[in-house]
Amino acid sequence: MKKEEGWHMYSEIKHLKKIGLKKSQIARKLDISRPTVNKYLNMSTDEFEEFIEGIQVRKKKPEPYSAEILLWLREFPDLSASQIFDWLEEKYKTLPFSEETLRRYIRLLRQEHNIHKTTKIREYEGVEELPMGKQMQVDFGEIKVKKEDGKDIRLYVMCFVLAHSRYKYCEWQSRPFTTSDIIRIHENAFEYYGGMPEEIVYDQDHVILVSENYGDLIYTREFAGYHQKRKFKVYMCRKADPESKGKIENVVGFVKNNFARHRTFYNIDRWNEDCLSWLERRGNGKVHGTTRKVPAQVFLEEKKYLKPILSKIKTKTPSLSLTYQVRKDNT
Repeated sequence: MKKEEGWHMYSEIKHLKKIGLKKSQIARKLDISRPTVNKYLNMSTDEFEEFIEGIQVRKKKPEPYSAEILLWLREFPDLSASQIFDWLEEKYKTLPFSEETLRRYIRLLRQEHNIHKTTKIREYEGVEELPMGKQMQVDFGEIKVKKEDGKDIRLYVMCFVLAHSRYKYCEWQSRPFTTSDIIRIHENAFEYYGGMPEEIVYDQDHVILVSENYGDLIYTREFAGYHQKRKFKVYMCRKADPESKGKIENVVGFVKNNFARHRTFYNIDRWNEDCLSWLERRGNGKVHGTTRKVPAQVFLEEKKYLKPILSKIKTKTPSLSLTYQVRKDNT
């Protein structure tokens, strides 16, 4: 950070606080972390002068990676510092600096090399706390990425997240989902979690829901049979109702923007393996932006509240070909 840039940031933070902005609002407006905002606000003018002078003489730890980082920024100007940190961590395993240090360094590189970043919508919002084991949200998405030969391929993802711990599971495939796919991936998710929640929240997807008749849900034949076997409660989000759909967080957007975007596709097995490794490092392994807790750590306790699954249900069996009408009370 150049001295004049540091003073400009310090003055801007003080000004925004003076006119009534909250610390989280200042952090989003200036694209810095809340701890940085806190640190600057707690410094007197003399203390900041001493701090900024110290920065000038310290060697920046991410410098050995600068050529690689610049190559990525020039090819993908919209890359976030979080995604770059993950790419470096995935390649080098351990890094001699924190994500916040890299964020400051990337901000400097962008300024020096005039690489502007498009502002990205926040991935999640705070919601009321739900009991452990109570609810899971399921959502779907798709994204177009580059294959090794430079050609485009469209991939489809199904994501799960536990409402309390925010512990996530995702599975990808290279074709649109069928009901059989969804049942199979449900079973994989329950195996991954080591159990099943009391209630699952869905969007109104045609491979699950045929129609809604005065509040009664009419499921597809195959999903109706599966639901009858597993007997979890269903909460179906209303169409054009972002409040209910985003009840927990936009996991699909988070996975697409932070894992899939700008990643090269080799084959679907490797893609899924890399995604689960990424979830372990990032989506489940880092402090959640809303709860301020690590999902993997909270999940260790929430797992005890999940209903046990004794064996997997196989898809494409005659028992899954019946049609049921499910009323508001889930009967």
